[in-house]
Amino acid sequence: MRFTKSIPNMFTLGNLFCGFLSVGFAANGQFNNAAVLILIGMMLDSMDGRLARMLKADSALGKELDSLADIVTFGVAPSFLVYYTYFFQFELIGLAIAGLFPLFGAYRLARFNISSGKSSINYFIGVPITAAGGIMAILTLFGDKIPNIVTTVIFTGLCFLMVSKIRIPSLKEVPLPKYGTIVTLFLGCLLFLLYKGTYGQSPYLIYIAAPLYIAYLAYRFVKGKHNKDID
Repeated sequence: MRFTKSIPNMFTLGNLFCGFLSVGFAANGQFNNAAVLILIGMMLDSMDGRLARMLKADSALGKELDSLADIVTFGVAPSFLVYYTYFFQFELIGLAIAGLFPLFGAYRLARFNISSGKSSINYFIGVPITAAGGIMAILTLFGDKIPNIVTTVIFTGLCFLMVSKIRIPSLKEVPLPKYGTIVTLFLGCLLFLLYKGTYGQSPYLIYIAAPLYIAYLAYRFVKGKHNKDID
């Protein structure tokens, strides 16, 4: 039982480890791998909360750990990616600008943590740091096809949108089987393309995380269908 209660935290720590590895890959010039690790972090982040509720393992420790993991994987790691792929040419100023991303993200997370009990499940206040970090990772993957100025504008916009008071629709009320299928197809196609293009060079964590995520969504799909049949 104690091990079961710790499963969500293991996924959260996996998310944090992805952020750390992403920074390392970015520093070594392997930008595609760094971006993919952020996307894997998103997959793990989408699972830990649901697993905690499913296993009835919600805890204050898990919530704090989740925030710490998010600031690394979706705040620090994307900022390093942007710095090494574009802002490096501005030297110290570029490093300072890249550092704004985790600062705004940390503020957004702190604000969410103290107001989550009062906020609606139908929307988020400001862009979630997970979404912002994922967008920057995807932009980096297709960086050779997107002008640097576009990436810079989106980077700046996301910084301010994270701390804005704009209401962003939440997907929490979207049935997981339907939403999960879309996510699985998207990530499956993306990881397949990366696998074909960087065979033997991608982090081995991809081959663990992707099947694990798909298996999790399949389980949720079957469980949701079973519950519908009972109703």
